[in-house]
Amino acid sequence: MKRRGFISFAGGAAVWPFAARAQQPRRVGVLIPFYSQTDREGQASIAAFLDTFQRLGWADGRNVRIESRWGAGDAERTKAAAAELVRSAPDAIVVAGSSALAELQRLTSTTPIVFIQVGDPVAAGLVSSLARPGGNVTGFQAFEPAMGGKWLGVLKEAVPNLSRAAVLFGSDAGPVVAYLRTAETIAPSLGVAVTPVDVVDSGGTERAVAAFASQPDGGLIVLPHSYTLANRGSIIILAARYRLPAIYPFRIFATEGGLLSYGFDQIDLWRGAATYVDRILRGEKPADLPVQAPTKFELIVNLKTARALGLSIPPAFPLRADEVIE
Repeated sequence: MKRRGFISFAGGAAVWPFAARAQQPRRVGVLIPFYSQTDREGQASIAAFLDTFQRLGWADGRNVRIESRWGAGDAERTKAAAAELVRSAPDAIVVAGSSALAELQRLTSTTPIVFIQVGDPVAAGLVSSLARPGGNVTGFQAFEPAMGGKWLGVLKEAVPNLSRAAVLFGSDAGPVVAYLRTAETIAPSLGVAVTPVDVVDSGGTERAVAAFASQPDGGLIVLPHSYTLANRGSIIILAARYRLPAIYPFRIFATEGGLLSYGFDQIDLWRGAATYVDRILRGEKPADLPVQAPTKFELIVNLKTARALGLSIPPAFPLRADEVIE
């Protein structure tokens, strides 16, 4: 059963002229650091962007040229792709994630940039404020730091005997570290001990999870990071292998076999990004377009995975889910 929600966006208005290129097809760069070009979630993301963009009057190859670059979860590849896009001098760039956005900001202070999935952009120093971001950057932020505690709380509701939680995080991403810290803060009140597992040391991730799983009553919290998104299949398999109930930040994890997901709809953020790029190409100024935050979150429960884990989820828990996979 499915009860899907939507994310709402709003914005302001100003003018940023591009008269010099008025007679030429506009050029838009898209940087997707989390996925490879063949990843189905990555393809769904760019398809949502292009579909919305076309509905707004922009046809790739006719009055706009879209150049996409894929990072496949690799930081160096993403940096090279960012540099390549900036050198191509597009009219605007769309980018996902804090690290890739920071790299683009290092490379250009003039090219308009629309970001998605950036956690707490004010605290990270990426924008001046949410209402008036300033500079050449605006977009759609990701989770607030408090979500780290929320993911732990939801996992505890689904698995009442949970007393230990390994948290897969990336120490190279400030917002992700903030999610870990809030989980650690709330953990004692839930009777849960938190064990951080840094995915930046990717070679040690499986060893750390295997060691953690040697003791009972454990679970797994997978935080949003370029590594966890690019390697979600192997992470889901890892959780199944060690029989760890796990919660993930996005729906795609649950539909591909993860136990739980709680978060916003990534695809809707790509649609929102298309509306902001449209407004910029028509003359509005990024500095005056407010940063938007998700307003609707969805809980997905995969009961098929629960059965495979031999897990008895409290009967009332799936009743409040937006989607139950059976």
